[in-house]
Amino acid sequence: MSRLRIGSRGSQLALWQAHHICDLLRARGHTVELEIIKTTGDKIIDVALAKVGTKGMFTKELEEALVESRVDLAVHSLKDLPTELSSDFEIAAITTREDPRDVFCSVKYAAIEALPQQANIGTSSLRRQAQLKALRPDLQIHPVRGNVDTRLHKLESGDYDAIVLAAAGLNRLGKTQLIRQVIPVEVMTPAAGQGALAIEIRNGDTATQALLAFLDDAAARATTTCERALLSKLGGGCQVPIGAFAEVKGGRIRLTAVVARPDGTKVLRETREGDDPVRLGKEVGETLLHRGGDVILDEVYGEGFAVPQQP
Repeated sequence: MSRLRIGSRGSQLALWQAHHICDLLRARGHTVELEIIKTTGDKIIDVALAKVGTKGMFTKELEEALVESRVDLAVHSLKDLPTELSSDFEIAAITTREDPRDVFCSVKYAAIEALPQQANIGTSSLRRQAQLKALRPDLQIHPVRGNVDTRLHKLESGDYDAIVLAAAGLNRLGKTQLIRQVIPVEVMTPAAGQGALAIEIRNGDTATQALLAFLDDAAARATTTCERALLSKLGGGCQVPIGAFAEVKGGRIRLTAVVARPDGTKVLRETREGDDPVRLGKEVGETLLHRGGDVILDEVYGEGFAVPQQP
């Protein structure tokens, strides 16, 4: 059996994900070592993500470790990976997907609709902010950074009336006690790739690729490829007000996508089915651009929201 070195960020959730992959590999008889690597995104914790604008802010240092052969594979939340990888790398596996939806967490309130006027909501995501404001223009949105425990502590301490987080992270960590509502995709379309893990390796490392093949989930690969094709067509990174959710239904792929102004005053949604994930993603992206998505995204860039550019 092989000896494999895994690179991971050091956050609680990143380590859960890395240990999950370690366990699956060890169950196959491999010897696994874990190297924790601090990324740019881990170092900048007092600025809203949309304002940072560093391409690959959660992946750059992990990729450097791959290039330098300090690690053989890197475990990422797929939504952190730029849609176009450098030719030095490839995604060897996309694992079975957790629930990709967002959840409403609160101590006092049962749902978004139950919040009082002018309630304080914590999120650093322009995508979540835009869809919340479209639903409830009165809500006061405040940036909240930090790991899952930090965010939940701020909620419990009364800093916010509610926060919105990814269901996947809370489910993986077993921290679901404050989830009050799983938000329907039609109300809050998730980030492209949310809930999926990506295993990145050096391009051409066929030996490692073969060892990881069993981790690749066909449905997760197809749906996230579709979502990322849409994101690529729109020219956005994970910090822009773009949502994408694909699912396999009856052998076909159904894609729901959204582009919205951060203040929620304009929300463009599009749903379509197709057989080719890349073509479907590009077609829906093109439609959204023609419907006014190009103007919305130009406004976002122009208002000083630093957005990760594609390589």
